Amino acid sequence: MKVVLFGAFGNLGREVLKCLVEDGHEIVAADLRECEVAGCEGKYTFRQFDATKPETVEGLCEGAEVVISTVGLTGASPVVTAYDIDYKGNMNIYEEAKRAGVKKFNYISVISCDEPGADKVPMLHAKYLLEEEIKKGDMDYVIHRPTGYFYDIAKVFKPYVDKGEMQLLKGYGTVRANVVDCPEFARFIVEHMMDTNVTYNVGGKETYSYEEMAAMCFEAAEKPLKIKWAPIWLFGLLAKLPKIKKAGKSHIILFSKWTLSHDLVGDTVVGEGSFKEYIKGYFGKEKN
Repeated sequence: MKVVLFGAFGNLGREVLKCLVEDGHEIVAADLRECEVAGCEGKYTFRQFDATKPETVEGLCEGAEVVISTVGLTGASPVVTAYDIDYKGNMNIYEEAKRAGVKKFNYISVISCDEPGADKVPMLHAKYLLEEEIKKGDMDYVIHRPTGYFYDIAKVFKPYVDKGEMQLLKGYGTVRANVVDCPEFARFIVEHMMDTNVTYNVGGKETYSYEEMAAMCFEAAEKPLKIKWAPIWLFGLLAKLPKIKKAGKSHIILFSKWTLSHDLVGDTVVGEGSFKEYIKGYFGKEKN
């Protein structure tokens, strides 16, 4: 089966690419740039594209039965916003897939993007707008809403562990999430890419509060846990600072504020990977 994978060389995209190769599909791997993925050499066709430029998407979906998009803004940018990438960019992909007669459109969104108040968080709202377009469109769809990934927590918490002090929102230490192992989520995506008009809120098998996660990270690094409790209004204030806005960081701050103050627990439990064991291994390596 021919599958076009957009965002093929991001963290999740690479794992999806491995699964598609493993299953023997004909693959077009599209992204801004190609990078080496062990075991996938020579088993896909690379096509360069820029989601903000519709002309670079033209023709990429010809003959495909399935399109999978992991495309989304994941970091600060002074040039583009989540609306440019997550919404408009993915709409460019969707319109081209529809024009090419693709049967199934798979989109990787994020959990809670449709909750009250999420419209004030661009990195959530842009995904919600895209979801709404997909749902009223002509193609069958699968929408995956992950809670977050093991490596996300480790990456975000690491600078705090290195510094010896974790920062959490005052009054929200018990907010919970069941993040999922990225390779196991990728396998789930590929196994369900032919489903019809469904939305999956995806999480891992273990649910922890952010305070518990912080304790795991510090324990694995063999450091005493120290938490600095920040007032929630501080995040909103920081997001409005001209210097922060100019650097394109305000949307990241608003997204962080949301994730640290809302339960993110997916009811579609995926994989057998243990977040606790992952953290032990991650910070254990850091000590060596």
